[in-house]
Amino acid sequence: MSFSENTINPQAKILYLITRPDLGGAQTHVKDLIEGFSDNYEIHLALGWEGALTEMLKSSGVSVHLLPHLKRPLNLNSDVRAVGETVDLIRQIQPNLIHSHSSKAGIVGRIAGKLTGVPTIFTAHGWGFSSGTPKLRGTIALLAEKLGAMLAEKIICVSDSDCQLALEKGVGDRDSLVTIRYGLHDGNFPLANAALQPPRAIMVARFSEQKDQKTLLQAIAQLQHSQIVLDLVGSGPFLETCKTLARTLRITDRVTFLGDRTDVPQLLARSQIFVLSTHYEGLPISILEAMRAGLPVVATSVNGIPEEVTNRTTGLLVPPKNADALASALDTLANSPELRQQMGTAGRQKFLQDFTLDRMLTEIEAIYEFLLVTDRFWQ
Repeated sequence: MSFSENTINPQAKILYLITRPDLGGAQTHVKDLIEGFSDNYEIHLALGWEGALTEMLKSSGVSVHLLPHLKRPLNLNSDVRAVGETVDLIRQIQPNLIHSHSSKAGIVGRIAGKLTGVPTIFTAHGWGFSSGTPKLRGTIALLAEKLGAMLAEKIICVSDSDCQLALEKGVGDRDSLVTIRYGLHDGNFPLANAALQPPRAIMVARFSEQKDQKTLLQAIAQLQHSQIVLDLVGSGPFLETCKTLARTLRITDRVTFLGDRTDVPQLLARSQIFVLSTHYEGLPISILEAMRAGLPVVATSVNGIPEEVTNRTTGLLVPPKNADALASALDTLANSPELRQQMGTAGRQKFLQDFTLDRMLTEIEAIYEFLLVTDRFWQ
């Protein structure tokens, strides 16, 4: 990755803040930002504990700081202490800019940034008040994000859908909100042969209340006379429930639970269909990875997903929680190798046109430099 040298402030420090180090879209995004900007800025990363993200960044030279009280569950005592830990860290390393990710770290980072006078950017990887979220959680998230919006210089939405939702709910305004869609590396990643028979479908996602592997399993159970098989990648609190459901539906011979994997590009390359059954999303990186690999996508038509998947061109979109529609879409692709290949090729072209890493980093760097100039002007 090559960018022009940062001429505004050669010694600028950026503090990235995220709650969890688990494998996931937000963590992949933070990793790409750190690696993409490491030549231009002094990078620091703060998070609740060590894990997959810190392991992936060991060779990048980033300074990692642990905030023991930064935890996902809502707990007033821990959350207040997390703000205190973040304030102490900011005073220690004196960053020029804070870029926070995920709901909890987003609120903690923005409060700490305001208390210390450091400009803060927040990237919303999907809103906690999106349609499909539990009602109580959505109400709390909306109140928190309305507060947080007053504390950030910029709020980056990863889809136009999320940007419009924020405006409708009174979270931020047209000056503070900006849409910057994800972008991914297009390096030496293997490409899929979508036309191979029999077709193998794959879904890569945590087994959480946000995702909907349950409906996908019910759809697979309807395809009794199809040769399609399914790989499910990921772990999480609903994994065992889904395994039990697969046994109840008598589809264990056609469904494989692979757990967390570090070879997802290789798993995509051996597949013929990518599936994402979900209740709500921001802009799923898993779909972009599938498009990069040249796979047709079957996905739930929620939030930012239609900005990735062009229905009937790069994949098929279905309503949420609709096993019949999902089964029909899978059956259509399972029975047409030519259509799979056609959609997979179109999806890869859309990826190369709209979702490259260079484009994303250029757009985010423009915000960094604007805020660094502004902050320097007022000092």
